[in-house]
Amino acid sequence: MITNDFIEELKKININCTLNHIKLLEDYYNYLIEYNSHTNLTTITNKEDVYLKHFYDSLTIFKNIDINGSYKLLDIGSGAGFPGIVLKIFNPNIELTLMDSNNKKTKFLNELVNKLQLENVKVINDRAELYIANHREEFDVVVSRAVAKTSILIELGIPYLKVQGRLIIMKASNDTLKEELNNCNKIYDTLNCHLEKIDSFMLPVESSERNIVIITKDKITDNKYPRSYDKILKNSLK
Repeated sequence: MITNDFIEELKKININCTLNHIKLLEDYYNYLIEYNSHTNLTTITNKEDVYLKHFYDSLTIFKNIDINGSYKLLDIGSGAGFPGIVLKIFNPNIELTLMDSNNKKTKFLNELVNKLQLENVKVINDRAELYIANHREEFDVVVSRAVAKTSILIELGIPYLKVQGRLIIMKASNDTLKEELNNCNKIYDTLNCHLEKIDSFMLPVESSERNIVIITKDKITDNKYPRSYDKILKNSLK
């Protein structure tokens, strides 16, 4: 996906890509590739693929949240900054927290934030089930992209949200997703949330499937959640 195609595809989902956006994305791409030469951040390095599978894919979240709104957003398992950094580039009003348990990745994120001169961004080197201790009901939006099973992400993400906040989980295969969501009713009841919708679509160019799962928080979550990660793995709430 070359730049002109990228801009045209974004127009189709009502996103205006300015020269400043392009400059920041170019700087992002170049630094990502430079850093990736010595630290494994992504297996996708071809420029067209990065623009399609990382940049464009991240921006599809704006089909479901306000691209111009002011809100606090937490990106769990941010890795190389997808989707959080890309969302911040297109909406500077976001108060962004990037979380990853991998120190090498959070080091890259800190350097990237400084390089792109992004303001109001925190980079946290921690696990989601631990960082929650002093950050319950703090965020308007929590996002996570291809990090873990849906049931795990629901338990980790929902406690961070304010009431009426939204958890946005990005997934690929619909068959896998249906299986993961099949028995989540108990999770929704236990954590006081509900499945709002699933936005399914195809990426342009390669026509690969993408799904955005949106879960809305209805009431405050019991303080005993999330449990330790070992307990989440051993005994799902489903």
